[in-house]
Amino acid sequence: MTTTEQFPFPPETNYESDAYGGGSGAGTGDSTGSSEAATETQSAWRIVAGREVMVKLRDRNFIISTLTTLAIMVIAFAISFAMSGRAETKTIAVASTEGAAIAQQAVDSIGDEDAPAPMMTSDLEMSIEEFPDVAAAERAVTDGDADAALVGGPGEWTLVGTDSVDSTITGLIGQVVAADALATNAAEAGTTVGDLTAGSVVDERLLDPEGATDEGVKFVAGFVFVFLFYMAAILFGYAIANSVVEEKQSRIVEILAAAIPLRQLLVGKVIGATVLAMGQMVLFVGIGLIGLSFTEYTSLLPSMAGAAAWYLALFVIGFVALACLFAVAGAMATRAEDVQSTSSPLLTLIMIATFGGLFIPSGIWQVVASYVPIMSTVTMPIRLVDGSAAWWEPILAMIVSLVAAALVIYVAERVYRRSIMQTGRKLTYREALKLSE
Repeated sequence: MTTTEQFPFPPETNYESDAYGGGSGAGTGDSTGSSEAATETQSAWRIVAGREVMVKLRDRNFIISTLTTLAIMVIAFAISFAMSGRAETKTIAVASTEGAAIAQQAVDSIGDEDAPAPMMTSDLEMSIEEFPDVAAAERAVTDGDADAALVGGPGEWTLVGTDSVDSTITGLIGQVVAADALATNAAEAGTTVGDLTAGSVVDERLLDPEGATDEGVKFVAGFVFVFLFYMAAILFGYAIANSVVEEKQSRIVEILAAAIPLRQLLVGKVIGATVLAMGQMVLFVGIGLIGLSFTEYTSLLPSMAGAAAWYLALFVIGFVALACLFAVAGAMATRAEDVQSTSSPLLTLIMIATFGGLFIPSGIWQVVASYVPIMSTVTMPIRLVDGSAAWWEPILAMIVSLVAAALVIYVAERVYRRSIMQTGRKLTYREALKLSE
């Protein structure tokens, strides 16, 4: 049976006592020196956190990945802005004055609410090309000089295309021809169009006009939240695990343990990673909101901003708990190669929580998921975007996440302290939980 080797260092209670009260002051009975040593030890996590931040800020891979993500976001918004500002152009070929008149009515009806057959099509420009005969108009369609040709006459109009007729042109011409035929038939019957169409209009009334959100926009917003959370959890989580196992493998942790409590070491690593992750998230979310203001979805900016704020709040809580778990994964390993296996349960948890929160169907299950820790980081902002969450629900979700995170941190801190000084072989989660102080 393989035994787990333990370095001959005193229990944590002993070196914590030495660290807090050690030094020359403790040895000579100098209470001032003892107090200063205790104060320095209590703030040791700040030194560790500062070191973690500075090392990461000098990491070329971290800088490149951050700048690359920012560049992708800026390019995506630039393309969206350029495409939204570009008007779609359609060309209709006509071969008679009557056809030109119908096509002109269709052009005039674009965006005109008072037109007989209004067509509220945004960013659309339509031009009319007149040809001497039907053959020439059809040749223009074949050659690609026109999108469709309007041929025939009153009562027998025909739209000619190549392999299909553009649906926008069909809608425009169809509505104008229908309105023109209705007016002609009404005049022949000795009545008016208004009398013939009386009672045929269906009005619309919205109970919550500000709560309606495009499903595509909601999905994109949710996917962005998932991507950012997943990227941060993997990038910084594995960084913590690798940092822990490197210190353990090189036995630097033995020196650190003799100087500061392991609890302070863990706190410093987690806070350093959280500061970096939060800074990155604020930067990405800020760029996203600024980019949204330049798109056609500017009206969604208030709801998006509120959802983003709650996302950041829930992100911090969930990330701190995950960071502690990744530190445990690093403490359980003995080599850098072991981190992949000790971290795999965490990776599975993150994938299920984030992508499950994105693809869970709307309804009672989505409401339940918006209160589940980690998953609520994604699901609650999605509900806030579509307006289905009350004002108090994100507060309740945050309280639940805080309680769950506190329990996870409590257990993880103890498992970390028990596992970090264990060498010889990789530990399992069951073995790590059974280790004594």
